[in-house]
Amino acid sequence: MRRTRSAPRDGWAEKVESQGLAFHRTAHPEHLTRPYWDESVHYVFDMDEVLALEEVVEELHRMCLQVVEHVVSTGRYHVLGIPEWVAPLIEESWRRGDPHLYGRFDLRYDGNGPAKLLEYNADTPTALVESSVVQWYWLQDAFPGDDQWNSIHERLVARWKEIVPRVADGPAHFAWTNGDETGEEVMTIAYMQETAEEAGLPGVAIAMEDIGWDSRRERFVDLDEQEIRTLCKLYPWEWIVSEPFARNIPGAPTSWIEPIWKMVLSNKALLVLLWELFPGHPNLLPTYLNTPGGLTSYVQKPLLGREGASMRIVTPDGREQRTSGDYGAEGFVFQEFCPLPDFDGEHPVLGAWVVHDESAGIGIRETSGLITDDTSSFVPHRIPVRP
Repeated sequence: MRRTRSAPRDGWAEKVESQGLAFHRTAHPEHLTRPYWDESVHYVFDMDEVLALEEVVEELHRMCLQVVEHVVSTGRYHVLGIPEWVAPLIEESWRRGDPHLYGRFDLRYDGNGPAKLLEYNADTPTALVESSVVQWYWLQDAFPGDDQWNSIHERLVARWKEIVPRVADGPAHFAWTNGDETGEEVMTIAYMQETAEEAGLPGVAIAMEDIGWDSRRERFVDLDEQEIRTLCKLYPWEWIVSEPFARNIPGAPTSWIEPIWKMVLSNKALLVLLWELFPGHPNLLPTYLNTPGGLTSYVQKPLLGREGASMRIVTPDGREQRTSGDYGAEGFVFQEFCPLPDFDGEHPVLGAWVVHDESAGIGIRETSGLITDDTSSFVPHRIPVRP
């Protein structure tokens, strides 16, 4: 793995916008001079390196599924701060085998030594459009003879084809929230709808705020009073179950994507349970619930935090750094501090995608700080093809 410079394409901004990255200006704080999509640099990987990382990602995913089974079997929902009334829904969903679609592991990796899991975005992962589509077109334009760790699109379509027979007939609804002012969620869920339609599942776009409840039919409905049989949402389960209409979920036949059992994985306490079940695993960092344990340097993360908010870092030299935010009411995890690698003053995080149960590709975000937040930039990657 190495970082190298490359010449941006003429008209690159218009190109990425036409490919779905319409939010690359709005999703980035205005005061930053560096663009969100930055193709003036990219990362280069060897194929052997990628194949080894693929195995790591799929092993981590299998371990995460074992955590779900552990939680369901032992009833340890309290570790994750999951409401008691939700626990039976998770168990039923898991035991039914409700189909799951995708997720994104965030990994610390520098090309030397094992990759380390920082967290797993298993319910509402973003950076999908840029990982699947935009960097692929960059590769075709800039390095057409090279390869890329990127089968995300093809795997999404294939997975939808497997899901289609397991959900009700009729269109699926694809939901975002009106609370997103950047347009990132709208474009991401629109891309998800596109992959489903390519697989033969027609879609209808809807805002979460426009979903209604028909008390007579006991069904969730859209603005046209049509039943929502399948709902693919870019809206976190922990937000859904905290709203009044959530109490209607047990009586409604709606198929949810992602399924509610993904609540176990979309929670930083997953890191605690992974370390408990697989202590000393080379791809894990020691992590504890609501206490640093014996850690002298650590990252304190809220169980349900997002975009690097409400975090606290204590470095080996005793210095402390905090980020603003309102997360943390449910508790925190304390993960061993493992500084991100330094490439020319920038610190990359590998977003490794899983579709169903298989590794599908990566997207790389990097920042000059210690925390990957909304100031980070997305950079593409390639794999040279040897003659």
